[in-house]
Amino acid sequence: MNPPAAEPRYAVVVPTLGRPQLRACLESLAAAGGPGPVRVVLVHDRPGPDGAVPPLEVPVALRSRTVVLAGAARGPASARNLGWRAAGPVPWVVFLDDDVVPGPTWAQDLARDLASADAGTAAVAARIEVPLPPGRRPTDWERCTAGLATARWITADLAVRGEALRAAGGFDERFRRAFREDADLALRLLGGGWALAEGTRRTRHPVRPADRWVSVRTQAGNGDDVLMGRLHGRGWRSRAGARLGRRPVHLAVTAAATAAAACALLGRRRAAGWCAAGWLAGSAEFAAARILPGPRDRAEVLTMALTSFLVPPAASWHWLRGLAVHRRVPPTAPAAPPATGPAARAPAPTTAGAS
Repeated sequence: MNPPAAEPRYAVVVPTLGRPQLRACLESLAAAGGPGPVRVVLVHDRPGPDGAVPPLEVPVALRSRTVVLAGAARGPASARNLGWRAAGPVPWVVFLDDDVVPGPTWAQDLARDLASADAGTAAVAARIEVPLPPGRRPTDWERCTAGLATARWITADLAVRGEALRAAGGFDERFRRAFREDADLALRLLGGGWALAEGTRRTRHPVRPADRWVSVRTQAGNGDDVLMGRLHGRGWRSRAGARLGRRPVHLAVTAAATAAAACALLGRRRAAGWCAAGWLAGSAEFAAARILPGPRDRAEVLTMALTSFLVPPAASWHWLRGLAVHRRVPPTAPAAPPATGPAARAPAPTTAGAS
């Protein structure tokens, strides 16, 4: 009779801004049935003015294995790099967002996922579930978050082989937001001959509370799309499974608004009127496309009406700024191949796109 296979050793890395959701994440991790992590690294990316880390509440079951580090306030890619390098020489590193909730059998399922991964598998993704409120249609922000449930390569819950992280050099810290840094790593690993796999473990990603202007702020990701194009070439979207979204329309609507203002200043009233009509029609169509699938209550309709005039210029600004900032970025090199030789190519990852 063969002895049972050794359980894979892993560390958990959680970048955090100290949000209250971190408590539920850690409590669920501590309660998840199965072999636990050998180490938990919390990287607080919003330390105090003196560099000190604010107190974080860690469950008793994890305290002896938990290390808390101060991040450099440079975003989740930088925080994850700091975390996995501090985790020590473990075969696997599991990255969790601080607002996810691992399932009750998460550790047991993770052990099965890692044990089934062959030597050429760089990473095993979890199955993300986004609970939506019952009894009504989801809001625009809730629908945006729900897109994570169909994304195949996101760091909300992602187990990455330590060897693969070292081969790729970790995450590219030029991605300062929680956007596209995962797809960038995926394409570098796939380009080096590694494979990506989908696991069986399940993790909930509740919809985070957000204010009225969240859709405007998320348009900063358009600049990251420019960086992706510089690094991975014109075909990066098809390889990464990333949708273009409405950017061409946003550019056209913004151009119409700019032209209306310019024509008005030049005294060309008729031309200004036509351009203004195009701007208003484009903004109204965008608002309707966001309002109709939603709950259509007063707060949501007002939010969509206001932000639908602001999102197109915000998206255009960040895209144009990205073109200027990243104009000299050279193409990236693929990760070093696995030591066992070329791995079978996995299907391209799918990532949620910007509005």
